[in-house]
Amino acid sequence: MKLKKLLCVGLATVMTMSLTACGNNASSNAVNGDQTGSKASGDTINLTIWSPTDEEPIENWWVEKLAAWNEAHPEIQVSREAIDRSDSYAYENKITTATTSNDLPDILYVDGPNVSYYAANGIIVPMEGAFSEEEMADFMPSTVQQGTYDGQLYAIAGTESSVALFYNKDYLDAAGIQYPSDSDVKDAWTWTEFYNNAEKLTTEDYVGTNIIMDKGEGLIYALGQFWTENNADLISEDGAVADGYVNSDASIATAEYLAKFIQNGYANLDPVKDEFLNGYAATMLGGSWNIADLEKSDMNWGVSYFPVSDDGKASSPTGDWAAAITKNCENVDAAKEFMNWLMSSENIAAYASAIAKPASRTSAYDQMEGWDEGARALMLWQLQNTGTARPSSPSYSVLSTDFASALLNIFSGADAKTEMDNVASDVDENYETYYAE
Repeated sequence: MKLKKLLCVGLATVMTMSLTACGNNASSNAVNGDQTGSKASGDTINLTIWSPTDEEPIENWWVEKLAAWNEAHPEIQVSREAIDRSDSYAYENKITTATTSNDLPDILYVDGPNVSYYAANGIIVPMEGAFSEEEMADFMPSTVQQGTYDGQLYAIAGTESSVALFYNKDYLDAAGIQYPSDSDVKDAWTWTEFYNNAEKLTTEDYVGTNIIMDKGEGLIYALGQFWTENNADLISEDGAVADGYVNSDASIATAEYLAKFIQNGYANLDPVKDEFLNGYAATMLGGSWNIADLEKSDMNWGVSYFPVSDDGKASSPTGDWAAAITKNCENVDAAKEFMNWLMSSENIAAYASAIAKPASRTSAYDQMEGWDEGARALMLWQLQNTGTARPSSPSYSVLSTDFASALLNIFSGADAKTEMDNVASDVDENYETYYAE
């Protein structure tokens, strides 16, 4: 593999991505410890963790869990530095600086789609042996898929995410449209039904659907599964080649299908804030994080599966932040032992409940409330049955940003083939420059 030309080049690209599905918006900067790199003090091993600052329930979870671990394991003491991400890209900038100075912490949290980048650049190391086969089988397939690069597990997440079709029952009733199923994916709306119903539901007061989560990472995250359902991979399985994939006939057809929603006025390219929640869209491709707000609202709403292809193929978005062991960790076995405990079913259940996200381990749901019925049960079913991680490639950040730009241009009327050809060219150039043998 070619020598990587300074990591700051790649990390700068990573930093341009909007991490929709799993972003942290907290503005506080809580610090549970500030040591960097594993150090031994006598018979004690000291491990450090970096992760983004989060809301108070999660910060409290960290304090409680680290205190419990440190009391029970005097031989392995763990501290955490919570880094504020609301100030531009402070978290990513800190990683860049620490990477070049060999001053990384022992355990580093990274966003799922970027695992392949960090792994390919040697910033994080394989976690072989951290979990038994039985434990690995308990994690969601998409969680394992997200954390795996070149056949090895590099990171593992405690939580997941999913996207489904939310709908306003009153609007569907007014249009005479039958509700899509929330109990049988075979009765989910197909692509054709989704488009035709969006047309029927569009009025002077609201559009038929909201498909724009954001104009960055949200596009490949929330809409990428349409490509999966149309058998249109965005990049080769080994993450090395985009030409012939992202610009294939099937890929172009998928982009053109979605563009029709925007171009015909059935969805907005620039939706207002909380468009669906405020009644300005009849349906929405929304995430598991939208459920709590909808439950507090007065809307008569329902939820169904992510729309399936006309031939019945079903796929759904996944992904979240994951923990990895860095190249600077001097006590990898101790880090693995702690990671096994941190990602236990019990700890994940408490973490997922505090952050109101789906847990990454199936057994955790036995200790969680509210996931056995309604919208949450549907999200869980998708994670277990149709969830698919985003593409794995060290050039993912280029793919994501270029894909988003191309899709927005196509939605605005640009030629789909030209745009996707440009994506393929940029991604392949990046891979050939930094990663090809």
